[in-house]
Amino acid sequence: MAIIEIKVPDIGDFAEVSVIELLVKPGDTVKAEQSLITVESDKASMEIPSSHAGVVKELKIKLGDKVKEGSVVLMLDSQASVAAEAPATAAAPSPAPAPAQSAAAQPAPVAPAVAAAVAASAPAVAIAPASKAALPAHDPMANKGALPHASPSVRKFARELGVPLDELKGSGHKGRITEDDIKNFTKAVMAGSARTSSMGAASVGASGASGGSGLNLLPWPKVDFAKFGEVERQDLSRIKKISGANLHRNWVMIPHVTNHDIADITELEALRVQLNKENEKSGIKVTMLAFVIKACVAALKKFPDFNTSLDGDQLVYKKYFHIGFAADTPNGLVVPVLKNADQKGILQISQDLAELSKKARDGKLSPAEMTGGTFSISSLGGIGGRFFHPIINAPEVAILGLSKSFMEPVWNGKEFAPRLSLPLSLSYDHRVIDGAAAARFNAYLCQVLGDFRRVML
Repeated sequence: MAIIEIKVPDIGDFAEVSVIELLVKPGDTVKAEQSLITVESDKASMEIPSSHAGVVKELKIKLGDKVKEGSVVLMLDSQASVAAEAPATAAAPSPAPAPAQSAAAQPAPVAPAVAAAVAASAPAVAIAPASKAALPAHDPMANKGALPHASPSVRKFARELGVPLDELKGSGHKGRITEDDIKNFTKAVMAGSARTSSMGAASVGASGASGGSGLNLLPWPKVDFAKFGEVERQDLSRIKKISGANLHRNWVMIPHVTNHDIADITELEALRVQLNKENEKSGIKVTMLAFVIKACVAALKKFPDFNTSLDGDQLVYKKYFHIGFAADTPNGLVVPVLKNADQKGILQISQDLAELSKKARDGKLSPAEMTGGTFSISSLGGIGGRFFHPIINAPEVAILGLSKSFMEPVWNGKEFAPRLSLPLSLSYDHRVIDGAAAARFNAYLCQVLGDFRRVML
């Protein structure tokens, strides 16, 4: 028997995080890199994996505990026979129940402001007056024992919609709550067939309307694709599962509008080529994205509403400029964040972009390197396309899409001359930004990219 301590690894810049889910219990057999617990900060939730394989002998933490890097999670017998334990662990591990008297097991109260913002994004749908007796009001402070069994992405989705997980019955394996369970509960509330104080009151107040009905969507079609030919099934990567849930939520909850424009980058491209020749020995390759990031910082300073986040009925104006950029990796889309872009020059930004992109491709980005963004850029310039509709990266309020630059004849007042043009696609949250402001932002961005000396103004 070889008993080892499994500790919390590096979790970025979070001092302490709360344990919100226990994924194993004493006696369970775990594999290396298998998730043991789920922790959550005020910014994100993440699963802590096991560094070794073996059998769990003792848990050193419980629901609600605060942990940090180096905290002992459990004691593991690394030499125990995996085969002997296999029958007991063939199914997915379920979380150990917390003591009923533990205050840490109480579900976090839903912020009414978030629920109000959700309802405000769909003002045409409201809760119909219930014909039956109202269900008991949801009391977020009530002691209900262990947290409901749900993944971090589902738990976050429920918080965004104001859905109390303890009132749901999961349809997944071993009662696990799924995203569909949350959607169905939301539809029931909106149709008036179910009611909860934390969601219902906010929805009525935000919409300011009465009557209406649910969405009454048709069920998702179930098709046996194998009847038509050979098929192969593959599980989604973990990154795609997480990013997909976030993109779905953002698309549904945020009223997107996209403004398109074209920037003349003829002189800027010439400068980029010149800089790369001059800095060839340094190994730093200047990309157009570095110039766009610097131009976006100038535009964000001139139009500060684009550097905000919506928090209920308030806008949070950020005095820092952390620019996220979508990175395409073998496992899916991730968004590293370039911190303090306003304090860096083009060469430093280019170097940071290269380092963060490599970490993203290698799957070595830390949570701290993917949080704190105030504005995002999604560039498809190396692939193709003329325009597209990027999805806002909540809780940001805008995102800029870059397509492939192209040569076109442009009238200069005397003749048509060939110019290098860069298509811009600016998606914005219409609850925060109106169309005129978005058009001005894009127009100013085009001016800066056309004459980069404007960044000094």
